[in-house]
Amino acid sequence: MEFVIFTDGGARGNPGISGCGVSIQDSQGKEIEKISKFIGLATNNEAEYKAVSLACDWLKHQALSGDIKISFKLDSLLVVQQLSKNWKIKEPRLLVFAQEIWEKLSTLPQPVIFNHIPRSQNARADQLANEAMDQGTMSH
Repeated sequence: MEFVIFTDGGARGNPGISGCGVSIQDSQGKEIEKISKFIGLATNNEAEYKAVSLACDWLKHQALSGDIKISFKLDSLLVVQQLSKNWKIKEPRLLVFAQEIWEKLSTLPQPVIFNHIPRSQNARADQLANEAMDQGTMSH
């Protein structure tokens, strides 16, 4: 069993109206869960982190066994490198988000891999993030 988790966050303005998109797929590329959430005023990087956090919350509520492989795919090189602990996190707000995500990941029965992908391969999560921003814009 494998979960491939595509996440994306966006902000219209930086900071600005922002939203997150998460598409969780099986190893065959079939979407098994989608999350689209308006998060209000945030920076692009904060929205990217929030999308990963939402996916972690979903994972936490699954009955996961140790033989499940989990990989995240993001088009944000910054978030991938920071969550993989390859780059220092200088922005205090992002450090708080990263620590929350690491805490959530530490409760899973197996390690998680973060992969950087081109934006063109992240269209579904991008679509969900844009839908969230559109919803937020219409309701305000």
